[in-house]
Amino acid sequence: MAHVEDLVGVLVAIAAGDRAVVRASLDAAPALVTARLARRDEFFLAGCGAQLYEGDTALHAAAFAYDAEIARDLVARGAAVRARDRRGAEPLHAAVNGAPGAGHWNPARQVAVIEYLVDVGADPDATASGGVTPLHRAVRNRCSAAVGALLRLGADPRSANDHGSTPSDLARRATGRGGTGFEAARFEQRLIIDLLAEATA
Repeated sequence: MAHVEDLVGVLVAIAAGDRAVVRASLDAAPALVTARLARRDEFFLAGCGAQLYEGDTALHAAAFAYDAEIARDLVARGAAVRARDRRGAEPLHAAVNGAPGAGHWNPARQVAVIEYLVDVGADPDATASGGVTPLHRAVRNRCSAAVGALLRLGADPRSANDHGSTPSDLARRATGRGGTGFEAARFEQRLIIDLLAEATA
């Protein structure tokens, strides 16, 4: 049985990009590959700017960190690509975390982990709480490269969340996320509007 301290340590090491520590920990305690965070142990993963919830796994953390190499290692060891946290989010939802101007945001690495997760069975239209798909989340975060990747991989640009909002609706309105008024975010917003217009034409 994996100890919570060990799981939290692995999640933090993934966020820090310390692959040697991650692999050593997984070798020493293989149960950490599929271990899930408990409700009482939820915490903010500062290295990725992400809140971790009950049910999150090491693969969620690898997705938040845009680390396709660790994601491959975890899947090879038996990690579940469709694991859901208490908010219904899968690792693919985690992969679209981030925003223009965030210190950890890296569109190329983000796309690489999105492509990998879908290649090994993630559903581009998986819904989390509120009917939110990875595409809804990527649009809301103003991550145009992630939006483009999801559309290429088959995400439905017309899907509506539980409030009836489509990705195009979210692209055109203020998202409520900090930083989305910055020029970089407005630039991403324009790219996203164009990508969605092309996808729904």
